[in-house]
Amino acid sequence: MRAVQFEKPQTLRLIDIAEPAAPGPGEALVRVHRVGICGTDYSGWLGKMPFFSYPRIPGHELGVEVVQVGDGVSHVGPGDRCSVEPYINCQSCSACRRGRTNCCENLQVLGVHTDGGLRPRFILPARKLHPSKRLGPDQLALVETLAIGCHAVNRGQPTPRETVLIIGAGPIGLSVLEFVKLSGARLIVMDLVASRLAFCRDAMGVRDTILATGDDGGLEELKRLTGGELAHVVVDATGNHRAMSQCLGFAAFGGRVVYVGITQAELSFPHAPVLHRRELTLLASRNALPDDFTRIIGLIEEGRIDTRPWITHRTDFERLGTDLPVFARPETGVIKALVEVPD
Repeated sequence: MRAVQFEKPQTLRLIDIAEPAAPGPGEALVRVHRVGICGTDYSGWLGKMPFFSYPRIPGHELGVEVVQVGDGVSHVGPGDRCSVEPYINCQSCSACRRGRTNCCENLQVLGVHTDGGLRPRFILPARKLHPSKRLGPDQLALVETLAIGCHAVNRGQPTPRETVLIIGAGPIGLSVLEFVKLSGARLIVMDLVASRLAFCRDAMGVRDTILATGDDGGLEELKRLTGGELAHVVVDATGNHRAMSQCLGFAAFGGRVVYVGITQAELSFPHAPVLHRRELTLLASRNALPDDFTRIIGLIEEGRIDTRPWITHRTDFERLGTDLPVFARPETGVIKALVEVPD
């Protein structure tokens, strides 16, 4: 069968691979129908993702169908449609024993550390499958993206009396946006790209946005919108080390800063006048937890999250090599591109 492989940075090719064997105990053989392309995939293709290794079959935002299950698997069976939790944790390290499976010390993320879902069929631990009887493959492929935002908001713990500033209105920022809205907190979105902010207003119902192109990076506008109080929770979804270093200046006294974007560069910020004086809390947010997937599937099924605005582009195996460099450019307006996987 055919698969997509990143042979090295900026080199994509179609390869032939063997059909998978029958699933063993605790495993499932799945048929991949949809794969979402996310920032990790773009960074992996560009050679900018710190955890990525080559050659690699990418793809971790997956809408799949169960083909066969091994012994001991009871929560899913053949024909079940599922979202995949792509964080293959060891189950034995300190983090796993404490329920922090998202940051397992030996974590293997599908499509990053180990081969992912841009192939028609593969085997994975059945415990990583989250079934739904109502959602289609497009919706199921979006669950993992939404889970990143869900976990980031859980880290920041905004309340309805607080203001949350999201910096970066790409797909990860939009996933954060969905859960800030559900929290009841006031929401402000900041970005350098006007079209992204227009999407937030028109498609996502965001009232307050800041185009951060001025000399102050949007600080004065944030002060105006908050009566000088600034944001109680700042979520940086840019992955840009300059933005990540500067975003502490947007946080209110006693506020929290959540880094959900990833950078390989060092961050720097003043300690005494900003971090210490305001008694800020810095939080990293990595991946998501199993309960996040369950919650999100329920929210989509209930209609509380509408996935329709998310999917702006589609492609397939044959066009992906041409389309991927285009999708990686913000000015093309891609929110979420889905790959349709051939049998």
